[in-house]
Amino acid sequence: MSISKRLEDARAGYEKKNLQLSASAHDPARIAQAASEKHGGASHQYLGDMVYGGLDGIITTFAVVSGVAGADLGSNIILILGLANLFADGFSMATGAYLSSKSDQEYYERERQREAWEVEYFPDGERAELLELYVNQGYSREDATSLVDIQSKDPKRWVDTMMVNELGLLPDEKKPQMSALATLVSFIIAGSVPLLVYLLGLLVPIPSSIAFPISLGLSGLALFGLGASKTLVTGLKPLRSGLEMLVVGGLAAGVAYVVGALLKGIGGG
Repeated sequence: MSISKRLEDARAGYEKKNLQLSASAHDPARIAQAASEKHGGASHQYLGDMVYGGLDGIITTFAVVSGVAGADLGSNIILILGLANLFADGFSMATGAYLSSKSDQEYYERERQREAWEVEYFPDGERAELLELYVNQGYSREDATSLVDIQSKDPKRWVDTMMVNELGLLPDEKKPQMSALATLVSFIIAGSVPLLVYLLGLLVPIPSSIAFPISLGLSGLALFGLGASKTLVTGLKPLRSGLEMLVVGGLAAGVAYVVGALLKGIGGG
């Protein structure tokens, strides 16, 4: 069985307090097989970017739609502002995801190079640092010394250990370009949901009194679906996560609608 199946069984065993299922997930043979597999994959690595990019896309776009609808400025204005927000915010989020991922990787690499240099030129000092780290974690000085002796046999493993134990840093294998692309695509696709009925209105006349409720319904379904899919990242219950996101998105849209209604006169509505 794959590592994903073993983890799925482990989570299910914990949630249901099923000792038999949990024991199966912790079977030594399954653990050994899972350890030999390559963890994760391209889709798994960027899943968080896709889910959260989509959530931000639909919430911000629907807030714009709600604000303009509250001001009663018409479908054309909704489309103009909605599409402008969709692509501008999508590009901004993608740029942020790229720069954030790139900065994290550059910082990690810089610190790793420093640790490797210190291990090469000041091994005794690095051993002393690692020893104290293990002691502070609760190991006896004797056990900590044994651990240091084991870790320091391999310079690469030694540096890996210092990165985690001393700096609390783990490598991020995601490509910044792919992270940005995943964010942008999911933002635009999900963010376009509130605008679908208005885009359709360019071909088939749809009264504003009908268009906004349809947009509201589509956005609500999309918010719930994306919120539920967030559990692929968080591991929480889909129903709860979906309802939470529906409430958050609804509040954001409600605030925008009220503001738009209060400022209706300014817009000429």
